[in-house]
This record gives sequence, C-alpha cells and structure tokens, in this order.
Amino acid sequence: MQHGRNKYKRRGLPETLLEDWERRLEPPRKTTMPKEWGYAGHNGPDRWHELYPSAKGNNQSPIELNTKDIKHDPLLLPWSVSYDPGSAKTILNNGKTCRVVFDDTYDRSMLRGGPLTGPYRLRQFHLHWGSSDDHGSEHIVDGVKYAAELHLVHWNPKYNTFGESLKQPDGIAVIGIFLKIGHEKGEFQLFLDALDKVKTKGKEAPFTNFDPSSLFPACRDYWSYHGSFTTPPCEECIVWILLKEPLTVSSDQMAKLRSILSSAENEPPVPLVENWRPPQPINGRLVRASFK
Repeated sequence: MQHGRNKYKRRGLPETLLEDWERRLEPPRKTTMPKEWGYAGHNGPDRWHELYPSAKGNNQSPIELNTKDIKHDPLLLPWSVSYDPGSAKTILNNGKTCRVVFDDTYDRSMLRGGPLTGPYRLRQFHLHWGSSDDHGSEHIVDGVKYAAELHLVHWNPKYNTFGESLKQPDGIAVIGIFLKIGHEKGEFQLFLDALDKVKTKGKEAPFTNFDPSSLFPACRDYWSYHGSFTTPPCEECIVWILLKEPLTVSSDQMAKLRSILSSAENEPPVPLVENWRPPQPINGRLVRASFK
C-alpha cells in the first residue's frame, strides 16, 4: 500500500485523493450496530452488548423487584444528604436524557449512610420516561411501572476521580426515585421550566441554585442491591438506593418533560421519549429492604 501511495504522490495527487483511494482498496467492513447507541430497534438495549460487552454482565440494572422475596436487613442504616444548592451548574440535553450537572471537585454536595461505607459526591441527576403516563420507569415494583424514574448519581471520592470510581464495585451510589401521577410538584417545576433552554440535542444552559433534595419524598425507606448503569457502557459499579415512596408530579408536568427533542436544532424534530432500559436478569443477587 505504501509503495503505491508513494507512486501516486510522485504524480502530485493531493493527500485527500490519496486517502480516498486507500479507503476504496480496504476490504468492506462488517455491518455492526451504529456507533451511537440509543433506544430504537437498530441500536437499542438488545444490541448494546455488541459494542459494550458489560451490558451482558451478571450484575446489570434495572431489575424487577418482587417485594415478597425481599427481606428486611437491620444492618441497612438511614441515609442522609447535605446538598449545596450553589453546586448546581448546568442543564444539558444530550439527546438521550436531560441532565443537571453539579460541581464535584470537592466534598460539596454529599450522600452518606444507608448501605454506604463512606461519603459520596453528587455529580449529576437525570431522568428516564415513557411516551405516556402509564410507563417509563426502569425499575419495576411488583409489576408496577411508574411514569418516570429520577437518578441522582454520586461517586466515591476515595477513588480520587469519577473515572476511577467506575472501575470499582462500590464506586458509584445512585438514589433512584419513581415519579407517579397526581398533584403538581412545585420544586420539580423549577427543573421543567429550564427545559425551554435545552429543547434540542446538544443544548446546554446555566442551571444554578437548585437543591435536588427538594424532590425527595417524605419517607426515606429504600431497597438496595448491587447493579450497573442503565446506559452504555453499563459499568457494574453501582450501589443502588431505590426509594419505596414515589415523588408525585402532575400529568401536565410529565407532558412538559416529553416536550424536549432527541434531535438537534437543524434536524427534523423527534420527541425524546422511551429512554428506558427493560429489566435485566437478577442472577441470584440479593435485594435488601431498609424497612419491615
């Protein structure tokens, strides 16, 4: 190949033409899943493992919880947070979800207790939802699907960086909160109002002075198990804290969440909906309850 390239170089062919010529000589590549994962048939959850082998691991999330099989564990402690509203930085539409990002460069917004052995830093929160109010959550409880699921992602600073914590079984702690339909939630509206600034994929806007603990239900009872991120690469590094009591929001508020787009500004509009992964096999994992 190099010899041929030199011959054409001597003829004064521009570099771009040479590269095009070399590409044509390459054997055709096997067609695989597109590089960008998603939730459609051609790039959805059933195919993630083609590019991300962890997605076929034994400790994947979400799961379906059958509460009759879950035992109370008296060793599970109460959990608590101390969030600094000033650590909220930006809101982002990445085409897959809407995410609020926090300053995690030092111990500023922290989660402690519960099943955790040390403090964890809040990095971001995001949601998963359906196309209608009757489904959208990733975890399922006794066959019940909720309208959406909120994930608050924290990492263990004993591993020094977020990237390093992704390689550890206790590297990440996620508080999962179900959203059910009922009366409007005022604090949730603050987040929803900011969505107008990030309507399309790739948009990011300042989002400051927000305390996500304002979204927590009154009851702090939870289930816990060891699992993974529910999006690629699906690293199995998460201690889950799934709250038993859902957050109540209105149907209008859910409609507002579904109004953002998975398409970029210059593309035909595509609603961002159905961004949830189906339940994965439990594979004998222990799910524990903090309550009787």
